[in-house]
Amino acid sequence: MTHFLVSAAHKSSGKTTISLGLCAAFAARGRIVQPFKKGPDYIDPMWLGRAAGRACHNLDFYTQSHAEISEVYAQASADADVTIVEGNKGLYDGMDPAGSDSTGALADHLGLPVVLVIDTQGITRGVAPLILGYQAFDPSLKIAGVILNKVAGDRHEGKLHAAVGHYTDIPVLGAVHRSRHLQIEERHIGLTPTNEDEEADRRIRQISDHISEHVDLGLLLSITRDLKSEYPKIAPVPTTTTGSLKTSGKVRLGVARDAAFGFYYEADLQALENAGAELVFFDALNDAHLPDVDGLVFSGGFPETRMQALEANTTLRAEIATAIENGMPAYAECGGLMYLARRITWRGETSQMVGVIGADVVMEDRPVGRGYVRLTETENGLWPRNPSAPEIEIPAHEFHYSRLVNLDPGIRYAYKVKRGTGVDGANDGIVYRNLLASYAHFRDVRDNHWTDRFVNFVHQVKQSNTVTSEKRVNA
Repeated sequence: MTHFLVSAAHKSSGKTTISLGLCAAFAARGRIVQPFKKGPDYIDPMWLGRAAGRACHNLDFYTQSHAEISEVYAQASADADVTIVEGNKGLYDGMDPAGSDSTGALADHLGLPVVLVIDTQGITRGVAPLILGYQAFDPSLKIAGVILNKVAGDRHEGKLHAAVGHYTDIPVLGAVHRSRHLQIEERHIGLTPTNEDEEADRRIRQISDHISEHVDLGLLLSITRDLKSEYPKIAPVPTTTTGSLKTSGKVRLGVARDAAFGFYYEADLQALENAGAELVFFDALNDAHLPDVDGLVFSGGFPETRMQALEANTTLRAEIATAIENGMPAYAECGGLMYLARRITWRGETSQMVGVIGADVVMEDRPVGRGYVRLTETENGLWPRNPSAPEIEIPAHEFHYSRLVNLDPGIRYAYKVKRGTGVDGANDGIVYRNLLASYAHFRDVRDNHWTDRFVNFVHQVKQSNTVTSEKRVNA
């Protein structure tokens, strides 16, 4: 097996394009490729997973313990031929000045050699001291090789090769020339997600072909295979039950998954199933009716870019509103919250949404909330919490350009914001009937088994409704 981590000197160096191109190139050659992404990211993993033909998993020091990271890595990559971890930001960047949460720290924790992507725009001989500095900064990391990116042409490539070869002992694994085929459209939060890009597969093939032409895949495999060390022994991950007892029997969850809503962690979808849910996916843009379900899930996404189509689907919006008004359990994050509000205003236009949340949504030009958050629960939460469990701060993240205005008085909140923005800087998690909608993006981890708690809640509501119906029949 071959394992390596792709990083860069700084963000926007093209490491995502290089990573997905490598995933697709190796997969096209019959290799089983397992991708990972560092940090709380939805969009890059969509591209990496689609390129590899296998779900991408996130590794995040903020929401996961070191043991959890090791366990996820080991389990997902156990049968892979090639494991590719894409870092975030630069190799040594992070919140901690000491670097404990950096991409370099992840490489060190998992024992991975690093492939360093260098943005070569505007540099020639200067590439050498850059590489030497990254080597010297943390000698415990093994930089296996560099990929020169955004190379202007053959003459530029020759100068770069000469500088790296003369001053360093790092092999050049490839020199990727600039090409329009390497461009994936970006918007305010990053790359356009694959669920919105109708030509995603064609773009991936073009990137794969270009990477295959300009990167020595055989050399990359050989040097990273030789350098792979054993990642740390995996300690047992303690299970913390934050919800009630496991459910008996299945509940059906309607999960919105389409061009407007697609920010799901694959591991969380699996965790919902493991908790006792049957997932029934529906398209909020095109499906006229809700499926027969016991609860609803709305992820983050870009509803503002599809707000006219969402508004036009009046039948589905009405059915969702009726279901929630009648007490159907529902969970919504960020874009889902926006969809369930009264209306969205963006770029001077306004579209009507579901309307069960007493607030309007306004899109801003700059992020309103961005980064990691920590929440504590209030007494208003819908999902049962084990009263004997100590109160903890829930780790999550947020990234939204929208804010809520014209909020109804008396709105109840499930969370107090200890770090982050949430709805108003102090609160998050709007509670309405059996709906919980927040700007925070949750992840099912040791300190926040939200999937168990939500499925248990849906099951309890279903049981209560069944008992009520039987009493009416027997009355």
